[in-house]
Amino acid sequence: MTKLRSDFLRTVTERQYLHQCTDMEGLDALAAKQIVPAYIGFDCTAPSLHVGSLVPIMLLRVLQQTGHKPIVLMGGGTTKVGDPSGKDESRQLLTVEDINRNMESIKKVFSRFLTFGDGPTDAIMPNNADWLDELEYIPFLRDFGRHFSINRMLTFDSVRLRLEREHHLTFLEFNYMVLQAYDFLELSRRHDCLLQMGGSDQWGNIVNGVELGRRVDERSLYGVTTPLITTASGAKMGKTAKGAVWLNQDHLSAHDYWQYWRNTEDADVGHFLRLFTELPLVEIEHLEALEGQELNEAKKILAHEATLLCRGEEAAAEAGETAQRTFEAGDVGAGLPTVEVGRDALAAGIGAFELFQLAGLAASGGEARRLIKGGGGRLNDVVIASEVATISLDDLRPDGVIKLSAGKKRHALIKPV
Repeated sequence: MTKLRSDFLRTVTERQYLHQCTDMEGLDALAAKQIVPAYIGFDCTAPSLHVGSLVPIMLLRVLQQTGHKPIVLMGGGTTKVGDPSGKDESRQLLTVEDINRNMESIKKVFSRFLTFGDGPTDAIMPNNADWLDELEYIPFLRDFGRHFSINRMLTFDSVRLRLEREHHLTFLEFNYMVLQAYDFLELSRRHDCLLQMGGSDQWGNIVNGVELGRRVDERSLYGVTTPLITTASGAKMGKTAKGAVWLNQDHLSAHDYWQYWRNTEDADVGHFLRLFTELPLVEIEHLEALEGQELNEAKKILAHEATLLCRGEEAAAEAGETAQRTFEAGDVGAGLPTVEVGRDALAAGIGAFELFQLAGLAASGGEARRLIKGGGGRLNDVVIASEVATISLDDLRPDGVIKLSAGKKRHALIKPV
């Protein structure tokens, strides 16, 4: 392909965000000459997004920084249906109250990454419930359903994989791609939106929206997808032994967020620096070439820069200092996750494996027992000898807490109350 003219496509290509584009040359020419409003949709299935949503959020940030207008579409309407893309089972349906509560909580994180306002490149945040809730079913099917081929819809991965595995796919979910295509049409009409972006699992839905705009309004619309991000070992982004890596501060401490990035696999450091930080590419090339102990310093830079974007300068600095004191100086950092336990229960003694599970250092009692039996469980930096050991008030440190460690990198404090 010829050299890219637009800052947007050039940047997303260099930093490895780009996977597919419906019309690369057409979008490049458009983005080089005018502001392109573009959207990504976020359904409201939980009170916080997790790290798996960070690539699309960063993509919207790059879009704005290269002179275009981000549209953050809240899925107040589509969340009522459920997106089957990438899922083997039907999503549990939420009440309208739950959806609205989740939406208000999710909104908080976007102000960290985007500038909102009334300017030509300021981000906006519409809610697709504003138009989907008002649809009349029969007129909608008559006007828009005729543009969708069932034969073709069955070939899209979101449907095909579910059917091949003989997993349940409801008629409600089957309608999701029609509603998402309609979202694109509505946004093009209401906000002059010309581009839809999303993960690679959204390709079929995005293509449907592009084609619906052409057929109904005779308008040229575009689609871009990002690659599926997995770790070098094949693990899905955003999942750890302790659960999801949430973006909201009230769902995951800055320390745990920082530590997630610090624990990045060696082979992923350069890739993640490109995607999740704003360091210059020449600096990233230097950092990813480091080896051994020096590569650990690159991981600390990744952790700081990623936490800086999501949680702010103060939180990033405190998390780094906590890690330094905890791991390098052997101290107990104030930013470590803290779990409060009843003083009376601790006075009587609690099984070590129970406390490890309670502190989130193990997903189950069985996992905690195996951790301790294998020598990976520590009490106040001393290896716990037996999986049936108990922990009590006698184990309090002088500072009034008990420190539990799972391996060398995961720690939590127990505080009696």
